[in-house]
Amino acid sequence: MSTFLIKNAKIVNEGNIFEGDVLIENDIITEIAEKISAKTSNCIIIDAEGNYLLPGVIDDQVHFREPGLTHKGNIASESRAAIAGGITSFIEQPNTVPNAVTQELLEQKYQIAENNSHANYSFMMGGTNDNLEEVLKTNPRNVAGIKLFLGSSTGNMLVDNPEVLEQIFSSTKMLIAVHCEDEATIRANTEKYKEEFGDDIPMKYHHLIRSEEACYISSSKAIELAKKTGARLHVFHLSTAKEMELFTNKIPLEQKKITAEVCVHHLWFTDADYETKGSLIKWNPAVKTEKDRDALWEALLNDKIDVIATDHAPHTLEEKTNKYLSCPSGGPLVQHALVAMFEAHLKGKISVEKIVEKMCHNPAKIFQIEKRGFIKEGYFADLVIVNSQQPWTVKKENILYHCGWSPFEGTNFKSRVTHTFVNGKLVYENGKVKELKVGKRLLFERE
Repeated sequence: MSTFLIKNAKIVNEGNIFEGDVLIENDIITEIAEKISAKTSNCIIIDAEGNYLLPGVIDDQVHFREPGLTHKGNIASESRAAIAGGITSFIEQPNTVPNAVTQELLEQKYQIAENNSHANYSFMMGGTNDNLEEVLKTNPRNVAGIKLFLGSSTGNMLVDNPEVLEQIFSSTKMLIAVHCEDEATIRANTEKYKEEFGDDIPMKYHHLIRSEEACYISSSKAIELAKKTGARLHVFHLSTAKEMELFTNKIPLEQKKITAEVCVHHLWFTDADYETKGSLIKWNPAVKTEKDRDALWEALLNDKIDVIATDHAPHTLEEKTNKYLSCPSGGPLVQHALVAMFEAHLKGKISVEKIVEKMCHNPAKIFQIEKRGFIKEGYFADLVIVNSQQPWTVKKENILYHCGWSPFEGTNFKSRVTHTFVNGKLVYENGKVKELKVGKRLLFERE
């Protein structure tokens, strides 16, 4: 039996910050109080020294690249980086190789994670133009949801048949998560810039190729279809000011059937950063303008946007040096997402309570994750201690991603994650990952 007592913490939970202690026995939080005394001699005491104690972050959108793309990353390497960044649970996407579009292929990913994941895990079932029967076999108790790509990010996973889309939306009660970019608009824009520049289109035009219009056309159609069919829709990685008019903050999250996510990179970078960062900030959807970034922040703070995630999607540096048309989109983020949001907090943009709401509580609520995302007695002990006054710089030697680079390289962060617990086990402490692969399959409170 493992017992930990975290003392003198600023506990952040459900909109409050209060000083106290937390007792962990085996994998569960068993007591939260102002003062707790160790009850056994083998209890390990950790003095939080007045630092923040948060629920473990739940990242609802990552691409850990296994199986089939493990030269970019794998479940072991990327979950290792995740726990160093305070992310204790992740939901991974189906565009691995082969794509997770049958129940058998989906289950194979769970088997890999069971043996290799440092963090808790779930995997989305992928929808295509012709796998409705497989989609409908998905178990709502132990699979996070259905993922549909409505843009060209993923080649043969593009769902572009309107009848199939309506069938999927009408046929499942499970959460449907969507990547929204209009393929026809992107193709037309690409051709326009190819005529001007050939294959070597400057990266700074990426946000004009994968444009505001491309995003809005696709997301508005998805939302219209969700309203028509009553489907439970979650829109991933919003990137434009215009899309914010599609979402509401007039009702509580628990009553929303259409929810929204923003990613760290869309809150941090703008199109001005293409000049210095180039392909390292080439994502789909694209990083857009300062006006778009400001609108995303406003929507996040006024609760039109419900979740902050990463869309962690590593590629090798060699792949990222390709010319525009053959350069893949995506970048690694799980190790640096939480400290990036704390940096925004220290600049007065967002409260710590709001960070916890958007990165911990709301993903748990939206996906109905069982006993995670909160600091509560009886919940799994997924916990993170953050020191907001311990500066460090992102350098090659402290980057844990398999791909070995970060768009934040050279950035000075004032905050750092000092301790991470997954299922009551101390898996990360003061810069060192303990080689404990204690992640569990996430379960969901739905039938």
